[in-house]
Amino acid sequence: MPVDPAGSGDDGRPALVLASASPRRAELLARLGVTPLRRPVDIDETPRAGEKGPDLVVRLASAKAAAAAARGDGHDEVVLAADTEVIAEKRVLGKPRDRADAASMLRTLSGRTHEVVTGVAVVRGPVSAVTRVTTAVTFRPLSDAEVAWYIATGEPDDKAGAYGLQGAGAVLVERVDGSDTNVIGLPLAETVALLRDVGLDLLPGPP
Repeated sequence: MPVDPAGSGDDGRPALVLASASPRRAELLARLGVTPLRRPVDIDETPRAGEKGPDLVVRLASAKAAAAAARGDGHDEVVLAADTEVIAEKRVLGKPRDRADAASMLRTLSGRTHEVVTGVAVVRGPVSAVTRVTTAVTFRPLSDAEVAWYIATGEPDDKAGAYGLQGAGAVLVERVDGSDTNVIGLPLAETVALLRDVGLDLLPGPP
């Protein structure tokens, strides 16, 4: 049976807790008719020496889920956390420090294919699970004027890789190979499967 959209757990099913303040992840869950409880956490997201992007997202997603679960009140709940990074030329492109940094990132991505990798972790009591999803994204070649225009929208300011597929940044993208919701911040198909593994089904079962 589908989860209570309010995520209350009052019907005997666990509440769904989203360990993120990201409006994009909440909006993606809303596509499934789900409104989770929100419990953002603040952890150190600094990459470790020599840590590769795919390993980083798994570690951070797991740490976020564990931190949010530790703040629970003892009621049955499933904590969901995610971390998304953009990887280009083996470098992790996080959120830009400023608009000059955003311009540099966009020029790096221009006319090239990069990877968007998301780690998704869930915790339900002593049980935890984590997965990683990778999507290849190809940018079309961008002119300096287009880079300046996009930066002026303000959209790149708080986004890994300095762009957002769900907004005006979609015009920069030539092709997406893989999950588009992964690029936005939460791969829905894989998230639903992971939640099912710990006993929380967001979708109706078979007839």
